[in-house]
Parts: sequence; structure tokens; C-alpha cells
Amino acid sequence: MGIAETSVAAQSRARTWTKLHQHLGSAPGPLTYGMVSRAAADHLEESDDLDWKRDLPQPPMHGQWNEFAKDISAMANTRGGLLIYGVADNHEIIGVDWGKADLRQYAQWVRNHVHPYLPDLVMYPLTDGATTLLVVDVPASEMAPHLVHGRSDKDKEQQAFTVPYRDRDHTAWMAEHQIERAYRDRFTRTDRAEEALRRHSEFLTRTITAHAAKPSAWLVAVACPTRPYPHGAPPLSRDEAGCLLRVVEERRSNQPTRPNRGPVSGMGVTLIIPSPGLRRWVASTMESEYDRNTMIELHHDGTVTLATDLSWRPYAVEQRSLAEEGIGEGLPVPQRLVTATCADFVAIVQEMQRKLRLDSTQQITATIYASDGPEALEPRTADFDGGRESTPPYTRRPHHIQPVHTLLPPIADNEEAARVSEELSTDLMSQFGL
Repeated sequence: MGIAETSVAAQSRARTWTKLHQHLGSAPGPLTYGMVSRAAADHLEESDDLDWKRDLPQPPMHGQWNEFAKDISAMANTRGGLLIYGVADNHEIIGVDWGKADLRQYAQWVRNHVHPYLPDLVMYPLTDGATTLLVVDVPASEMAPHLVHGRSDKDKEQQAFTVPYRDRDHTAWMAEHQIERAYRDRFTRTDRAEEALRRHSEFLTRTITAHAAKPSAWLVAVACPTRPYPHGAPPLSRDEAGCLLRVVEERRSNQPTRPNRGPVSGMGVTLIIPSPGLRRWVASTMESEYDRNTMIELHHDGTVTLATDLSWRPYAVEQRSLAEEGIGEGLPVPQRLVTATCADFVAIVQEMQRKLRLDSTQQITATIYASDGPEALEPRTADFDGGRESTPPYTRRPHHIQPVHTLLPPIADNEEAARVSEELSTDLMSQFGL
């Protein structure tokens, strides 16, 4: 793979808001050779999130620590940042010999020496055609602190773990009380992320309870980025939000194997002309008496929420006898619709990642909620695609469904998105014994 192909493939997973973007006043987007050149010409000083490097990473010598692994871990333990190889101490761009750059070996060093492992590390070249730079993009890690495993020149036989961090423009080692605080911060981040998911889920269930005119079963899903969209970066406009949702609708309906119709396909004009909400755009059919009630929210911080009435049926179907439709006394939960809704939701989250160029993992939670608690939830499935749905006798009819959780990696591809949506729908329906 050539330099250009390597750069494009890697940059699709790289962060889009860095020290250089901030310094140059650039909008979120891919880092370019020109941006690095301008920052170097401005003599942008090193900091905790920027480290200029003259030479390519070298293997450890004379029993020393692996310096590359140490630098990576230090940035991940602070707030993330960029290591840019090919820039001299006087900020002159001298470039690197790309033929000697071994990205696979560099990744192996990190895998062997940094614990826990950093899966979101991105390495890629930038070139103007004559000079090439190596950029190592280190994300701020939710799993910090990361320890470096190695040995020093003094004690060549003694393996040890230490915790580096960036102190302005150099690397230092954490003291015991700093390590303790770093672990406490990790647990706090986890608690905050879970709190955000819980808060959004509770808001959706309150909204459902207020709107539901009769007992109904709803699928509620929330996706929150582990690192929100940068404050001050431009949020989606109404046109951009509508275009995003329209892209999802067209993508879902134009798949090679025709998918089951999810709630997105029936929202009509409300999908492409969302209404303003509190730091969000809202596409909603909650006020409609003739359509499936669905609400999709695109929050300015990158959060996505969805709620849809699974038990809604067109008026003509509603008038048929319950015996003819094979429906019992509980609230119907069609398996095909659950699968389609999860696919719709993950597709929206994926497009949100792409549109905002979000560089963090999305935490996703979903559940099936009954607006009238005492009624049981009754699964509906079909033996053949497109066939009539019924409730198999071996299934369970729970009154409550446990929330299920999964993760969508940064800038996930379609294959990964399909895996995540299948995981969600499978975890939900398995609670019915399906």
C-alpha cells in the first residue's frame, strides 16, 4: 500500500480536533501536511498534547525503556495528543525516510509494553510529494492510567511497570498519589457515561408515558460518545441534520438484501425537516394518530436517541380479530421490527460519527419498555421472511426487559455497524427466549 493509500485509510480513524486545529483556528477535520507545515513555521511549542520528533522511533538499546511506548502511554495518560516525526528542534521540517518506517513493528511495541492496550492508536504518513512526516495520533484514553512495562539500565534483569505522563513539554513519572487519582478518574468517567445514558433513557420513557394513549411497547435506545463533540465546534444545522437522516433512510432502503422496514422509513417529511430542541434536533411523529409514533434526537454533543412504538399497527390490521392475527393478551413485540429498528438506530449513530467526525467510542444502551407496566410483553416472530407473525408457545412473556449495552468504535465501517446492531437485537429478543 502506497503513502497516499496508507494515509487515507488511517486518517478515516484519526481524531479530527487536535492541538494544531486549535492553534490554526481550523474547523474539525482531517489533519493535513499544510497544517503541520504552518504550525511548524509558527514555531508552535511542544506541550502536553504535542511532541515534535526529529527521527523515527528506534528500538530500545542497552536495557532502556521502549521510548516509543513510553511516549504513547504518557500522552494517553494525560489528554491525548500528537507525536509528529520529521520535525527538527528548530521546527524545520526535514521529513523521515518512509521506507524505514515500520508501522507494524511500532504497533507491536505498544502491544507488548503498554498495559492496558491502546486499541484506538492511529499512525499515518503526511506528504507534500517530496517530504514525508509520520503522525502518531494518541487519543485521550478512557482506560487511563496506562502502565509501561520494561527495564532500566541500572537493573537490566528487573522488569517493572511505571506510569508516565506529559508535564507540559516533557515526560515525567507518576507518583503513587497521582496513580491513585488516575484510577479514581477512570472510575469517575465510567460513572458519568453511565449517568448520561441513564438520564437520556429516563427522559425518553417519561416522554413515552406522557404521549401513549393506550398500553404500548416501545424500543428505547441511546448512544453517547465517550468524549463529547468539542465545545465551540459548529453543531449540525437543521439542513445537515435532515440530510443525515435522509442518508440513513436511503441507505437502509437500498441495501443489496432488502431489509425489514424500520421506523425511519415511515417518518416522511418530519425526518428531513427536524424541529429544534434543547441543544438538539428532533424528528418526531409522536403527535400523529395515523403513523407509528417515533422520536429521533440528534444532540449537539454527538448523542443520539430513539424511541419507537413497537406495538403500533395500521388501522386496518387493528380492526382484525385478535385470534386471526395470532395475538395473545400481551403487548406485541415483533422480532423483525426490533431487528430493523436496531439497524436504523446504529445507522443513525454511524452517520452522526461521520458527519461530526467524532473520534471517540459510542456507548449504546437499548431496552424495550412497556408504557403500562402491568401488561406482559409478547414476542412475535415469523417462520419465513415476510410471513405472518405469531407468538411461539415456547417463548417467555416478561413484564420487564433488562437494558442491553454495547460499543460502536470511532468511525465504524458498515460491517462493524451491522455487527453492533445484530448484537443489540439479539440481546433484546433473547430475553423472550428467542
